[in-house]
Amino acid sequence: MKQFLSVHDINDINVLVKKALEYKHDPFKDKTLGIDKRIGLLFLNPSLRTRLSTQVAARNLGMESIVFNVDKEGWALEFEEGAIMSGNTVEHVKDAAPVLGSYFDIVCIRTFPSLKNREDDYSELYISQFVKYCGVPVISLESATLHPLQSLTDIITIQEYLNSNPPPRIVKPKIVLTWAPHVKALPQCVANSFAQWINAWGEAEFIITHPEDYELAEEFTKGAIITHNQDEALKDADFVYVKNWSTYYDYGKIYENNPQWMLTEEKLNLTNNAKVMHCLPVRRNIELSDEVLDSANSIVTQQAANRVWAAQAVIAEILNSQL
Repeated sequence: MKQFLSVHDINDINVLVKKALEYKHDPFKDKTLGIDKRIGLLFLNPSLRTRLSTQVAARNLGMESIVFNVDKEGWALEFEEGAIMSGNTVEHVKDAAPVLGSYFDIVCIRTFPSLKNREDDYSELYISQFVKYCGVPVISLESATLHPLQSLTDIITIQEYLNSNPPPRIVKPKIVLTWAPHVKALPQCVANSFAQWINAWGEAEFIITHPEDYELAEEFTKGAIITHNQDEALKDADFVYVKNWSTYYDYGKIYENNPQWMLTEEKLNLTNNAKVMHCLPVRRNIELSDEVLDSANSIVTQQAANRVWAAQAVIAEILNSQL
């Protein structure tokens, strides 16, 4: 593996999932793989699980991790080629990135969309410029359109549950990604990425349900069944992934916050006793009710804990490719 920006950077999802679960069983089995190597974690926006899980994962492999909050501790970066830097930006990425590449063996970057201009956000300019100029492997800790470490984690968590589920084994689970209300406009990254990975995985019946006008980009959803009828989508589901996202076509808007789209115990009764997932942080009693989040159906804590093993598997794959 040369980089990790999307599902297209890996050869076999199941092989990577198996590797991650092996690390969960034995976290330090490759504890010398990253000895004398450094990983840089650059954040252009805040993080909790992504930052800490990646640091733990790197440490399990013997790496030193260094965190830098670019938005708070560094110069304002310019990303546009040919820019006349007479404004607020102080340093161009083509000058900063190669230096960072000289400091680190792997560079990890977390960016965030503006939700103002779809063309700009979906160009993935920020992360692509780091890839272009830093000269070392890049791992996405979330970009304007995708969150691949989260999506890998999601499949790890689903597979872990399927492996531990008593007979009769669920052969092809029904997985539902459902839109949920929120108090502010959120990006499509997690939903895009989850759709991309589940479709590429190809081992589930996959349904996306959302209100009208909340369509996602077809490049990520192609292969999924899409419906505006949440109850119909939830029927007999084995896993329900709850996530809010703002509008894609009239970009970055909130048209409605219908509380009827919140997943409740009553809605969960339509499912096949489904396990409930969410990437966190979650707005309780807005996106998900307390009764669901605190129930035995919720696997959000297990899901978040698995972020370590997803990151460790990816970092190990990149380190092994450098041997």
